[in-house]
Amino acid sequence: MKLVVIKSNFKTGLGAIERVSGEGLNLPILKNVLIEASDNAIRLTATNLEVATSYRVPGKVIENGKASVPLRVLSDVITNLQSERLNLEKKENSVEIKTENYSATLQGLSADDFPLVPKIKNQKTFLEMSGGVLKEALAQVISSAQPSELRPELSSVLFCFSFESVKLVATDSFRLSEKTIPESQIKTNHEKEFKILIPLKTAQELMRILKEEESVGIYHNENQILFKTENFELISRLIEGNFPDYSAIIPKAFHAEITVNREEFIQALRLTGVFSTRANEVRVLAHENKKNIEIFSTDQALGENTYVLPAKNHGKTKEANFNLRYLLDGLRALKTEDAFLGMNEDNKPALLKAPGDASFFYILMPILKT
Repeated sequence: MKLVVIKSNFKTGLGAIERVSGEGLNLPILKNVLIEASDNAIRLTATNLEVATSYRVPGKVIENGKASVPLRVLSDVITNLQSERLNLEKKENSVEIKTENYSATLQGLSADDFPLVPKIKNQKTFLEMSGGVLKEALAQVISSAQPSELRPELSSVLFCFSFESVKLVATDSFRLSEKTIPESQIKTNHEKEFKILIPLKTAQELMRILKEEESVGIYHNENQILFKTENFELISRLIEGNFPDYSAIIPKAFHAEITVNREEFIQALRLTGVFSTRANEVRVLAHENKKNIEIFSTDQALGENTYVLPAKNHGKTKEANFNLRYLLDGLRALKTEDAFLGMNEDNKPALLKAPGDASFFYILMPILKT
C-alpha cells in the first residue's frame, strides 16, 4: 500500500470514525484503524464489533493494499503535523508516514486480522432523507433514551416506517419523545411498513457525524442497519425486543393548558432550579384566572424561591411537580418561540409540544407529592 493524501482530508476521515474504535476492549485490533487503498479510493474503518464506521478519503493511490495501525496514535500524529501533503506506505505490518520534514513508523497488526464488517446485501430497497432532517429528529428524541443493560429497549430509538411518515421514538419510562418526519421529506421504494430498534450509542454517533446538506440512505435486514452518505457509512446491529406500547398514555385532553415563551421558561427554570440541587424538583402552578404561571423550588438547607412568568392559561387552576432536568430537556427539544404545556392529575403524564405543530411531542410524568 502506498498513497498520498492531504492532511485536512485525512484528519476529517479519522475524526469521523475514531469514537467507534474499541478503546478499553480486550482485543488490540479493535483499537486500530483499517486503511484500505484501491483504485484511487482510500477508506478508513473502525469498529467495536457492535458498530462499524468507514469514511472515504480523497487521495492518490500509488499502490493498492491495506494496513491496520493504532487509530489514536495515527490521529495524534496527523493532528500535529504542519505539512498538508502526506505520504503513507505500508512496510510489512507497519506504516511509514513522511512529509518534507518529518517521518514516522507506526507499528501495526496484520490487516487480515481486522474484523470483517457486516454487509447488507440488498441495497435496492432503500429509505432516503436529508442528513439535516434525520439529525434534527434524532436530536429531539435522544435525550429520552437511557443506557440500560436490563431493558435494552429503553437504550434505543424506535425507528417506525409507514407509508405516511417515519417516526422516531425514545423513552426511559419516565418521559417519552416522538418525532414524525412526513412523507414529503423522505424517498423510499419500501413496499412494507416496519419497526426496528436502533441502539442509543448508534443514534448518538449518527447524530454527531451527519451533515445538514448531505443525503443519507438507510438500509436494513433482520439484524443490522446501514446509514450511507456519499463518503460515510455506519453499520450497526439492531436491538432485539419490543418497544413499549405508548399509544394509551398520550394525553388527549388537559385540566390546565399553558402557552409560554419557550426561552423565558427555560431561563426561569434555570434560575429557580438553583434551589433544587438535592431533589432536582420544581413546581409549576397555573392559575385559572391569571395571565402568568408560578415556578417554585425549595431546599431545606438552601432556602426557596418563586418566579412569576407571563403565560396564557386555559382551564382550571393546577400545579404539578416535575424533574427539573426532564422538563428542561423537553423544552430544549422544541424549535419554536412558544411552548405548550398540558397538565392533568398528578398520576397522569403532562405533555410538551410546540403550539400548532403536531410533528413532535414530549411526555413526562409529574413527581407525586409526598
